[in-house]
Amino acid sequence: MSLLKEFKEFAMKGNAIDLAVGVVIGGAFQTIVTSLVNDVIMPFTSILTGNVDYKDWIIEIGTSKIQIGSFITAVINFLIIAFTIFLVLKYMNKLNQKLDELNRAATEKMNKKAKRKNKKEEIKKEPDTKICPYCLSEVPYKATKCSHCTSDLIEKIVE
Repeated sequence: MSLLKEFKEFAMKGNAIDLAVGVVIGGAFQTIVTSLVNDVIMPFTSILTGNVDYKDWIIEIGTSKIQIGSFITAVINFLIIAFTIFLVLKYMNKLNQKLDELNRAATEKMNKKAKRKNKKEEIKKEPDTKICPYCLSEVPYKATKCSHCTSDLIEKIVE
């Protein structure tokens, strides 16, 4: 039962689901590219090469048949898929870079606001203690009499 539970947790994670969606879309994309190569590009290139069909390109060595045409088709499929993935990743990286720049700018703006706010608070903040001018003892800032020498602190305040 534990193994089933672990598998359920794995399958429900976002990465596993994203991977599954990517595989399905990749398979569908491969079908489209294969059709494009087999039904459009290869017939078009055969027109340019004098109606030579690449599927018929076979090298026979003894009883073995090496199907060069199928290999060329597979290479073209691969190149189209790889180039398309390259373009998508390049676009995604550019988007991520712009998002990072926006996040960095927003963070800097928030930090500047926080610094300004902290400076204002520091300016407004009064000290916690002061020094009695008579006995030089430290007393609370709002005290009106020194707790050590009982002098009045209203007129003379030394900080």
